[in-house]
Amino acid sequence: MLKIFLAEDEYVVREGIKNNIDWLSHGYEFVGEASDGELALPLIQKLKPDIVITDIKMPFMDGLELSRLIKKEFPWMEIIILSGYAEFDYAKEAIAIGVAHYLNKPISGDELIGELDKLAVKVEKNKQERELKEKYAREMAENSLKERTELFKRMVEGNSSAGEILELADRLSVDISAGAYNVFLFKAISTHHEEDEYSTSVVEIYKRLQEVFEGAGALIFDHSIEGKAILFKAESPDQLDSLIKDTIDKLLAVMAEYDYVNYFGGIGVSVSRLTQVHESYEKASHAYAHRYMTDTSRIFDYADTISESTYAASEKFNLSSVDPSSLDRSRISEFLKKGTEQETVYFVEEFLTGLGENALNSTMFRQYIATDVYFAVSAFLKERGLERSEISPFDAAAGDVSDAERTRAYILKIINTAVSLRDNQASNRYGDIIDEVRSYIDEHYGDESLSLNTLASRVNFSPNHLSMIFSAQTGETFIKYLTDYRMDKAKELLRCTGKRSVDISVEVGYKDPHYFSYLFKKTQGMTPTQYRNTGHVKEDQL
Repeated sequence: MLKIFLAEDEYVVREGIKNNIDWLSHGYEFVGEASDGELALPLIQKLKPDIVITDIKMPFMDGLELSRLIKKEFPWMEIIILSGYAEFDYAKEAIAIGVAHYLNKPISGDELIGELDKLAVKVEKNKQERELKEKYAREMAENSLKERTELFKRMVEGNSSAGEILELADRLSVDISAGAYNVFLFKAISTHHEEDEYSTSVVEIYKRLQEVFEGAGALIFDHSIEGKAILFKAESPDQLDSLIKDTIDKLLAVMAEYDYVNYFGGIGVSVSRLTQVHESYEKASHAYAHRYMTDTSRIFDYADTISESTYAASEKFNLSSVDPSSLDRSRISEFLKKGTEQETVYFVEEFLTGLGENALNSTMFRQYIATDVYFAVSAFLKERGLERSEISPFDAAAGDVSDAERTRAYILKIINTAVSLRDNQASNRYGDIIDEVRSYIDEHYGDESLSLNTLASRVNFSPNHLSMIFSAQTGETFIKYLTDYRMDKAKELLRCTGKRSVDISVEVGYKDPHYFSYLFKKTQGMTPTQYRNTGHVKEDQL
């Protein structure tokens, strides 16, 4: 039922239109009225009628100005202007604004209903098209998320030109122009649900923090399954530093409300060019790697960690200066459980820096540390049933620990090997999960309610986790895979059966035949009928 709103300053006319028409019997709902445009506008913004009927001459704000403001905010809303003025200039201006009809007063109820009925056909068609586009946009949101991830990846890998980055950002309608940038990595972990990193509380926190970051004009990206990556930007380094400080203060205020949630963050360094963002990301990753060195929630700033490292390096090494907690094997085990290959170099550097740079100048201590790391890695592999023969103890005779750099390289190598073995094991396990997901889609693609949430619940994963795994394993997003699968089934039915398009729509999981036709044309470049008649398909990426 279409909603009607009336703006008319003459009380008698307004009451006549409002009360002398049986709106419901004609299929309309009269939702509101106002005596001038200034009073009408906030009501229209709240009620969002489909059609506005307005007098052209009203006090405070006339009908033309009201129409101009309506069309600016709600371009889909249709407007009928009533006027006792027959001057062509008024009609010409109304047409330029986008007013649907310009009617002279007085007008009878039957005449007005007749004009509304003509307009209703257009309104219903536009409304349906708008709803189809909105539904399509919601379903394609996962693809947009993947493209945003690709944008961040290009910035932090440092292999793309500024032009390539800006082109992708423009395609995503993301504004990344600024005079200074800094990267902030952040992760929240619920201690109530250690295995469920996307528990209800964490999701709630990320929603609140999203408002904080967006309020600072920052861009938010998924940082694998680990958490979020935030790109802060401002016109100058000073403004950026101030912006980050204020935002972190707000973040800490939010986190203070959740005493059962641990959090870690790493702040990089300010850079002035898009092509330097990878430098900021690298420094943020160094700071972020400190989370494996502490059990306390904390935001690490790279500048602060450098100061600590410089101080530690300036100390002359002696065994009594080593903090026993820095030799805690559990730090290595924690990283092996949750760290990534990309993070390994940062973790190793931070781990060794915590010992004191000069510690590796001692032959005895180098051998001790290398041995301790080897046993920690070996224990991790054994615990997971992985081949410990893939790593080997250091060979002093071969020079594996002959100096600080070789010791560092040896430790990096065996930790990287362990992480790689862990990931391969997980990949095999994920392969089974994705096979299960594909099998489920094959059996239930005709169920309109089939969604990422449905499948995530079935395989005991969070939707976000499953989405990332699915993309990594298949090379495409879940929604694209499902849509392509349904479209392929629809094409098969169109070519091999005489079933009607409306029946095929339901059979492949779309109860709304209009949406099915819209989606088919959007993805295949032609309507279902055209495909059936020609059999030629124009490939179109989602």
